[in-house]
Amino acid sequence: MSGPALHLLTGCTASGKTEWALRWAEAAGAEIISCDSLLFYTGMDLGTAKPTPAERARVPHHLIDILPLAEPMNVSRYVELAQAAAAAIRSRGRPVLVVGGSGFYLKAFFAAVTDAVPVPPAVREAVAARLAAAGLPALVAELRSLNPDGLGNLDVANPRRVARALERCLASGRPLRELAEEFARQPAAFAGWQRELTRLDWPEEELNRRIAVRVERMLASGLVEEVRGLLAQGLEANPSAARGIGYREVIALLQGRLAPENLAAEIIRNTRALVKKQRTWFRTQLPPHRVVPAASLVNSAELFSPLSSPG
Repeated sequence: MSGPALHLLTGCTASGKTEWALRWAEAAGAEIISCDSLLFYTGMDLGTAKPTPAERARVPHHLIDILPLAEPMNVSRYVELAQAAAAAIRSRGRPVLVVGGSGFYLKAFFAAVTDAVPVPPAVREAVAARLAAAGLPALVAELRSLNPDGLGNLDVANPRRVARALERCLASGRPLRELAEEFARQPAAFAGWQRELTRLDWPEEELNRRIAVRVERMLASGLVEEVRGLLAQGLEANPSAARGIGYREVIALLQGRLAPENLAAEIIRNTRALVKKQRTWFRTQLPPHRVVPAASLVNSAELFSPLSSPG
């Protein structure tokens, strides 16, 4: 392979990515680029298990605390920011380490994730209005009528992705299959880099224990107070942020839709469901990669091949 090296560390929620990333980055003299869809936002600290100020002082971090709550992020913008951060790190002669478990953002390092279909504002507004008036089933039904060959691997339970798919079909006049074939021919944003991906893995029982400990610590550290403050800053105006696990359950608690005694159990239940989805995503959407049993990991050097030149 040729080109500068790009190391990526991923794993399910509560798998220990932050600490192992810090150890490897310290040993290698690397800088870290976050690949977590909620770490962009200032104030979303406890519910995201954001690296603490002390941890961020150990290693330079990028793409954390870069947006106010009201400002949405999308994968196209993320790719541009990640490319700029990686180029800047490389210019300093330091290795680049990407860390996170947000699947769509992670996939952007290996394949194109956005297409060039222009969607007129009128189409976007019409789809949004239909979603608000008739709900997700109506959008899915319309998509199926426009795509007699099927919807591929589209997550039909995700309103945002269904709406984007319908917008693209309506704007282009073409089915998703054709758009997908054209999309697959696009080059990846980091195609010129040597990309090495490692995934931390835990047995289900042990990961469940780690999730429970993590949730207990978040609540003890003041997660409810954090969410109360974020609501006053307009958290609910950013649906992606407000739907984050830990945040949506506390919102339900503060709005009287969830009993206090059920809060921890609900966060744990939803986190386990997320982990199940993450495992499927890693297996089906990412290229072949190294899987490291985290329980037996002793030295951060075991995460990647011997360090190559940063380029």
